Amino acid sequence: MAFFAGQIIAQNNESLAVGKEAPLMNHKIQDISEKPVSIKSAMGENGILIMFSCNTCPYVVKNEERTKVIAAFAKKNKVGVLLVNSNEAKRDDDDSFKAMQAYAKKIGYTFYYAEDAKSVLANAFGATRTPEVFLINSKGIAVYKGAIDDNPSDAVNVKREHLKLAITEMASGKEIAVKESRSVGCTIKRVD
Repeated sequence: MAFFAGQIIAQNNESLAVGKEAPLMNHKIQDISEKPVSIKSAMGENGILIMFSCNTCPYVVKNEERTKVIAAFAKKNKVGVLLVNSNEAKRDDDDSFKAMQAYAKKIGYTFYYAEDAKSVLANAFGATRTPEVFLINSKGIAVYKGAIDDNPSDAVNVKREHLKLAITEMASGKEIAVKESRSVGCTIKRVD
């Protein structure tokens, strides 16, 4: 890991490649409902949207409404939704389990939001940012990864909704036109 001004900048794990099987499908993590959830148990008929997120990143905050909209769209298309908070280095702070519960209630989350203890899922996926998404099909294969859309800073100027189009294509059995995009956001705060 590299450090800059006391913050973790990168993890050496390689990002899950599109076309590869999602790791740790049965690994249970604690949802804000205080019940365990796994990728497999959260999966819908057509697959699952996994978003690495948190309570504090300005990009997550800017994308709160888009997150709720894309989650509702995913559910409508029989795609499960699992938000994962891997900010292990901030568990005693604004990304504590209690803070996650309060944040989800305030924003109005209607989907899983789970604590990734010791950043196990983030490490397995090679996730480095919040928000960062992985779209997994019903066979457990990654079909898209990256950003929600092409303008995480400004919802008004979005030209392409990458994730929405990928969900539509996946749910209808089509090839995903854009399989990867660059996620922009805060680094996941891991511990050694």
